[in-house]
Amino acid sequence: MDNFTLTHEEDSLFRDETRVTAGSAARSREGPRPCGTSTCEHAEEALSSFLQHKAFAPQKRKPYFMAEDKPPGPILKPLVFRVDDSTPKMVQSVLLERGWDKFDEGEQNVEDWNLYWRTSSFRMTEHVNIKPWQHLNHHPGTTELTRKDHLAKHLKHMKKMYGTPLYEFIPLTFIMPKDYNKFVAEYFREKHVLGAKHSYWICKPAELSRGRGIIIFSDIKDLIFDDTYVVQKYICNPLLVGRYKCDLRIYVCVTGFKPLTIYIYQEGLVRFATEKFDLSNLQNNYAHLTNSSINKSGLSYEKIKEVIGHGCKWTLSRFFSYLRSWDVDDLLLWRKINHMVILTVLAIAPSVPFAANCFELFGFDILIDDNLKPWLLEVNFSPALSVDCSADVSVKRKLIHDTIELIYSQGLRNERMECRDGAKGSRSVSLAKLDMGRLNKACSALSCESLLQLTGRTFKDESAVKKAIKICPENKHASQPREMTSRKKDLLLSTKEPPKTKPKLKGRHSTHKTLIPFMSLIQSCVGKTSISPCLPSDNSKVPDLQAGNFVLIFPFNEATFGASRNGLNVRRIIQELQKLMNKQHPHMAEKEAKRR
Repeated sequence: MDNFTLTHEEDSLFRDETRVTAGSAARSREGPRPCGTSTCEHAEEALSSFLQHKAFAPQKRKPYFMAEDKPPGPILKPLVFRVDDSTPKMVQSVLLERGWDKFDEGEQNVEDWNLYWRTSSFRMTEHVNIKPWQHLNHHPGTTELTRKDHLAKHLKHMKKMYGTPLYEFIPLTFIMPKDYNKFVAEYFREKHVLGAKHSYWICKPAELSRGRGIIIFSDIKDLIFDDTYVVQKYICNPLLVGRYKCDLRIYVCVTGFKPLTIYIYQEGLVRFATEKFDLSNLQNNYAHLTNSSINKSGLSYEKIKEVIGHGCKWTLSRFFSYLRSWDVDDLLLWRKINHMVILTVLAIAPSVPFAANCFELFGFDILIDDNLKPWLLEVNFSPALSVDCSADVSVKRKLIHDTIELIYSQGLRNERMECRDGAKGSRSVSLAKLDMGRLNKACSALSCESLLQLTGRTFKDESAVKKAIKICPENKHASQPREMTSRKKDLLLSTKEPPKTKPKLKGRHSTHKTLIPFMSLIQSCVGKTSISPCLPSDNSKVPDLQAGNFVLIFPFNEATFGASRNGLNVRRIIQELQKLMNKQHPHMAEKEAKRR
């Protein structure tokens, strides 16, 4: 007989059938009968009767989702996501993978969706009319950070208000045509100082992306613009990997501006130019621009390049592993990036209008120079989620999974059950609980990554990596083998022997062999900076410290926790951040003292 499993209800029915059949047989007999094969026959007869009953009895269908594994309660429908033509295919794929349903305008009520994810921003009326169970993937007013001219204006204001040393991660910037005269004055001043040496500038359209319309020039005669552009000092001493220029794509999720709550993603992408860096040829975009949309069309894209290998992307973990192989203090670099992100978001936070139930996923583009100083290039609205290579697959798919986890574990932890009890009876159970069951199945590969991070070991320790992967729970997720294979491949690549020629790295720092780079301010600083010891009595208002690979970087202590919830006291926040930065890299304190 085939193996089968009985439910509690079926088991009870089977026992009743057995008792009835056995009782009838006993009553038809005269006198006691010895225990033997007849008992088995009665059992088989009972089982046959039970199976026949089960085959023709009406079947009760189990609900699609139940509120945890407890006695029957409210029936939960799958979560519903809404999209338009601009929604990335990867987002739709991941949500379907997690068990969500796609919204059908023809068959469903206009309010019968939980998440609306699209590339373009939403109108303010859409934010105003949002329901308690719904989320939008954009916050109003964030183009103030993602338009290059607006970003330059806000950062210039912050630099003036709080000092140059704090905002020294911004290249000298002019907004055209408004600042044209100022730029000309600076251009000729530098030319007089440098003499025969060249100064280098980069000109970018304020609203375009993917490297379109960018020119790099040394002679002012080559400067051409017909709209709003930004002209910046070109960083002509970038950190080169195998003589190729690169920049970092860092993902940041702001789950709210009032109160301000910022998470940074602990994995990301490193994008390479596909031809060797050369200041003598400023017109070669394949040597000076790192946008993958440009480089994937170049002749060198498919070639195996020195150190970099095939293509034009690495994962961030592989890049940090490479830096550690040259005794670079990657933890210090990661802290600087954390600070840069907080200071940048603070530049627009006070002016962003309040809107409930929305979040913003930003893509920060950061260049590292050969002094290991990070420079902010730009902030991207709706960062690209297309897939061009294995690095994209391993990073972006998990990024979307973790974004959903972050929103539905942190954003709905304070859930509006009262609102939903009255508004949508069957929806009264927290969406966070509903989604977490799916999350455990869909993201166990991410648990493995988190485990690697918590071990405090570098990726060089291959045995530790294998051990960590082995003890991860089995993943039933359909794409798990592909994701885990890609992850293992990245880990193994990071253990390869470094090239014989060391990269040009000025000002190297002492290494931290027992630390990994992916640590937030909370994890990497002294325990006193954590917000955990100073939680208010109402813990429901405290953001989660971590969700998947997202780690909370703001607020980072009790003072900033309070200052972000009482009208956003930017000056107080800046003071706290300055203290933290002075502790972590003392040269900041020296510069500030000289300025005063």
